[in-house]
Amino acid sequence: MSDTSKATAAPADAQEFAGRTALITGGGSGIGRAVALRLAGAGAAVVVTGRDSDKIEKVAAEIEERGGRALAVVADVTDPDAVAASVRAAVDTFGGLHLAVNNAAIPGPKGITGEFPPEAFQQVIATNLTGVFNSLHHELPAIVASGGGAVVNMGSILSVKVLAGSPAYTTAKHGLIGLTKTAALEYAPLGVRINAVGPGFVETPFLVDFDEPTKDYFAGLHPAGRFGTTEEVAELTAFLLSDRASFAYGSFYPVDGGYAAS
Repeated sequence: MSDTSKATAAPADAQEFAGRTALITGGGSGIGRAVALRLAGAGAAVVVTGRDSDKIEKVAAEIEERGGRALAVVADVTDPDAVAASVRAAVDTFGGLHLAVNNAAIPGPKGITGEFPPEAFQQVIATNLTGVFNSLHHELPAIVASGGGAVVNMGSILSVKVLAGSPAYTTAKHGLIGLTKTAALEYAPLGVRINAVGPGFVETPFLVDFDEPTKDYFAGLHPAGRFGTTEEVAELTAFLLSDRASFAYGSFYPVDGGYAAS
């Protein structure tokens, strides 16, 4: 057995993603936007995808204004053809695909299981779980063809916890972990690392409908006593995509202010 007792992680490099292309689904706002900016700031060419052309084009323009390279591609992850086209655009524009963050998700309505609208359940599963499968299905062959790389699937605290009144979202985020682990085992020998990140409640547009007492309640579920920031999620995501996380495969990493531990 080799002696790895003195092995240390390489420090972060300001341009650690130079020469690599990253694709971010749901990149027009919130966590997706923060991840896109973080990776572009470290040298990656970034393909920002989403359903709202104005939002993703704004993020791409923001990256370019900061001296980075970016491309906005309208794509709904529930449409396999649109996902395939976004991956082709990444390869055609920047010469390959090396990194992906599958972040696109919708919250769905609130309601207990026996009263939850079946069509709404299917819509949430289609975006939050099947959409991740659609993305991996097209991203992974492109990443292998580009010489390998890494993927982060954006889970949630509800990948390991349960919230009454959110049966579809909770089911999708639990399923995402199984999909992540399966794909990680399959693609580790092919040079692709796949992991999942689990944000707690984060200051994003998802919270816009919460009144102040509700916000106070959910913030209090985190031992840290506050909501997270999109930048905190982006930082962990960037680490897992980087060579600094070279031995991280098929795992779920909470970034949740201690929520999962409580």
